[in-house]
Amino acid sequence: MAGAGLVLTAPLRSGPARAAAPKELRLAAEPARAQLAGADHPPTIVWAYDGSIPGPTLRLRQGEPVRFLVENRLDQDTTVHWHGIRLPNAMDGVPGLTQPPIRPGESFLYEFTPPDAGTFWYHPHANSLEQLGRGLAGALIVEEREPAPVDRDVLWVLADWRIDEQGQIAAGFGNMMEAGMSGRVGNTVTLNGTIPADQPVRAGERIRLRLLNSSLARIMSLRFEGHDPLIIARDGQPCDPHQLEDGRLLLGPAMRVDLLLDMQGESGRRYRITDDFYQGLGYELSRFAYSDEPPLRTKTPEPIRLPPNPLPEPDLAAAERRELTLEGGMMSRMMGSGMMSGGMMQGGGMMHGMGGMSGMGQAVWSINGTSMTGDGHAGMAPLFNLARGKSHLVTIRNRTAWWHPIHLHGFSFRVLARNGAAVPHNQWADTVLLAPEDTVEIAFVADSPGDWMLHCHVTDHQTAGLMTVLRVA
Repeated sequence: MAGAGLVLTAPLRSGPARAAAPKELRLAAEPARAQLAGADHPPTIVWAYDGSIPGPTLRLRQGEPVRFLVENRLDQDTTVHWHGIRLPNAMDGVPGLTQPPIRPGESFLYEFTPPDAGTFWYHPHANSLEQLGRGLAGALIVEEREPAPVDRDVLWVLADWRIDEQGQIAAGFGNMMEAGMSGRVGNTVTLNGTIPADQPVRAGERIRLRLLNSSLARIMSLRFEGHDPLIIARDGQPCDPHQLEDGRLLLGPAMRVDLLLDMQGESGRRYRITDDFYQGLGYELSRFAYSDEPPLRTKTPEPIRLPPNPLPEPDLAAAERRELTLEGGMMSRMMGSGMMSGGMMQGGGMMHGMGGMSGMGQAVWSINGTSMTGDGHAGMAPLFNLARGKSHLVTIRNRTAWWHPIHLHGFSFRVLARNGAAVPHNQWADTVLLAPEDTVEIAFVADSPGDWMLHCHVTDHQTAGLMTVLRVA
């Protein structure tokens, strides 16, 4: 199965430059079964790409065109959003906004040329709360033209599931109480579609570890016992290699991080990888299990720096400025008070009502006083227009009591500042995580025309109003 077990790949050697014909691939969204709850439970009924949890790891080459024919074998509409890929608006996968939905039994042809190398992913944008929550997600890796000098390239697709006593995915998608708080956080975490087992490693080897959080709502705070990984890319975009802040890696839904890991532990030992984001609910995700082999090397090589992608650099001096204010949810600052500690909320408050609303569902959240609910539909009016080809600096203010990973479709942006302090290490992203009361400044060049969605990737928050559209024209 393409999505089962730990994905290990040897670096690919690049051939001579050539004009390539489009690579043609097929992908089917369909019901399937997966052993999510462990061997002592029956298989779980899921929705999957090509019958695999996670979906097949799609490997493309930077700058080479691709055609994906996506077939819908579900009993409801679907689409595919190619998360983080800078592509034409018509290929972005938002039903009604950028394409008609793919009806049951029908297909849709996606065509694009990935300009950036890096770690990306794909998932639906139709009934996304349930479709993503039932398993429709997979990694998309765009290979650099020259492989990174590592011994192994390892992918971990992390997912969070709510499993009932029968080992099946629990009902109750769209619970409005959860939508107004932290979202549908589950009770089972998988690594590449299975309950995590020990991860075999060898002393002295160098690993590129690609992490993808494909959860609906779970935020992770990962710690690597006895190891000092370096971040070398965020959301597919290379950055200056740097250590984890306070020894932990914060990874919100939809976020990806590439780590450089020099395995400096002792042969024969095991080292824990833990997630302690939610107060009092920490757990062991997995362990590095060192073989008894002698170290592959005894001297740690110099850190690597991935080649930059061809991102247009924003002109900050000439940038047009905009502001986005996130409001709403339970325990909002306008309706109550509370204190945040490590990800768990303690306090009191009320549901904060919205000023304007667009969509088919109930609104709990707003951006600049306006709510768009659901997954995307025809007639979504843009919140504001961005001049094509111009630089734009956007300030995002989180005036809620909850964490929000905010994702902008179609663009990668430079993360400039957080709460007034400059963000170091030349960091770009397509999804930025805001803690309660955070203010973040981002900048990008609006070089791709169309109506582009911006939303929280805690999927309950998106469908309950924390979503808007920015028009580039």
